[in-house]
Amino acid sequence: MVATHVEQMIEDPEGRTQLVLVHVGESPLAWLHARGHLSERHYLAGDLLRRDWERAGLGARVTMRWDAAPRSAIGGGGAADPTLAQLSARERFDGAIRAAGPGLADILWRVACAGEGLNAAEKALGWPSRAGKLVLTLALDRVAGWYRVP
Repeated sequence: MVATHVEQMIEDPEGRTQLVLVHVGESPLAWLHARGHLSERHYLAGDLLRRDWERAGLGARVTMRWDAAPRSAIGGGGAADPTLAQLSARERFDGAIRAAGPGLADILWRVACAGEGLNAAEKALGWPSRAGKLVLTLALDRVAGWYRVP
């Protein structure tokens, strides 16, 4: 079954951390794309970035983990090794963020991964109104090139 909502911790413009429930089908990227503010290429690149972020398990855990504790042959209980899929997703995510570059990765992560709207991201970053869409588009263009989105 595919999840339609994702719980996420975000920081509001005043610096307070909040737990929000984000509808995946109504993400800020989907909203911008549906209204013609993002091209299909940019939307797909942002969605690939968000998927890699989720697969890598980079989001904050907000619930109890019910999986069994890892066993160790020599008594000490070390952390479980991440799966190959998680490692691959983490490498892709890190590469895409590096491709976006400093200054562009901030708004990219906030909008594509954390699910913040453009206005909230602009305020949190101390940017003027309407600057976020231009910077987000530049970041998504670089990420689309990195993911080789046609």
